[in-house]
Amino acid sequence: MAVHLRVILEEHNIQKLKLPTGIPNTVEDLVSIVTETFQLHGEIGLLYQDKHFDNEFFSVTSTADLYDKATVKVILKEPTITLDLHPVLESSTLSSVSTYPASTTETDICPADHDASSEVSNYASSSSSDTIILPDSCRSAAWPVPFQVPEFSRDLELILAEANNSYDATGRHFMDASVKSAIMQELAKVIFSYTAYQTNEQILSVAEALVSKFPCLREPGSFAGLYGWQQRIKNKMHNYRAKLRSRKYSYPEIEINTLKRKHPGDAVPSKNIKKPKKAEVNYLPPHPTEKINANIIADKMNKTFSSRRVEVVSLSPSVGVFKERWPALFTEAQVRMSCNFFFPLGYIHVITMRAGPVFIKNLNAKSSS
Repeated sequence: MAVHLRVILEEHNIQKLKLPTGIPNTVEDLVSIVTETFQLHGEIGLLYQDKHFDNEFFSVTSTADLYDKATVKVILKEPTITLDLHPVLESSTLSSVSTYPASTTETDICPADHDASSEVSNYASSSSSDTIILPDSCRSAAWPVPFQVPEFSRDLELILAEANNSYDATGRHFMDASVKSAIMQELAKVIFSYTAYQTNEQILSVAEALVSKFPCLREPGSFAGLYGWQQRIKNKMHNYRAKLRSRKYSYPEIEINTLKRKHPGDAVPSKNIKKPKKAEVNYLPPHPTEKINANIIADKMNKTFSSRRVEVVSLSPSVGVFKERWPALFTEAQVRMSCNFFFPLGYIHVITMRAGPVFIKNLNAKSSS
């Protein structure tokens, strides 16, 4: 007999699954059917709504818990990566010492100790010389495990402390929408400092840390009191990214996923999203903000003069394209440096060679006037 299941893929993507031969005997078979039917990628898990527990979600451990027109929710599992770390110095030092016989005198061991200390010293100096100092525009830390809820403003902390006391005494949940909105604003800044695109597990860790620190924020009727916060955090981060996109400042890891940056075949918001893998911290950082040094810029512009001439002569680029390729050439210092030349015909060639086609128009206008 055919069975129908209500499948929740995402918050706003709910599908109907028809099983002509009934519910499979194993969870693995059901997962395989769901994956193939909805073209899902990666390892997934299933949750089901238990009507005996006010429709709370539970993990599907047996297909016997499912029935016709039951609700099933799909969750994406992150792959588990295990790293085995072994101390290199310690093992090498022990091996060098153990090669000496037991009757070795103290004077014989001293050179070995000296070599070991030298090795440690060389390793330390090598490590310090190989250290990469990241600019301020880069992220300096990976996602914390467990997530640490930041210290909110003084007013928020006082309100939440009072709400926690009330919750402990009466069990009453805190439902002030304006305070929740302020909490989300504070959390969004901290979350974005670690990653621009959060996984479901990371969002869940934020929600768990929040309600663990402030039990009064648990939401009755949702799964473990967290589901509402999960959706709220997900929506907030989406709006936060949209807000950053609308600013004039550049956020490459966000701009790379805008529709105008995608190929015509991938011009869909949810398709081919470029985001960091699990071990990546600075996937696409913005350029560092440094103090402009006119002398350094002038020196580098002089060294790249031949490259600009090749572009001007061989490609004849428009002013807009040339400005995008060589923005420093259009700074006030560079324009003034070019205009310091004389304007007779004998010197026009020098100026146009240095500055490119944009000054040809300006010089022609000046000579005609």
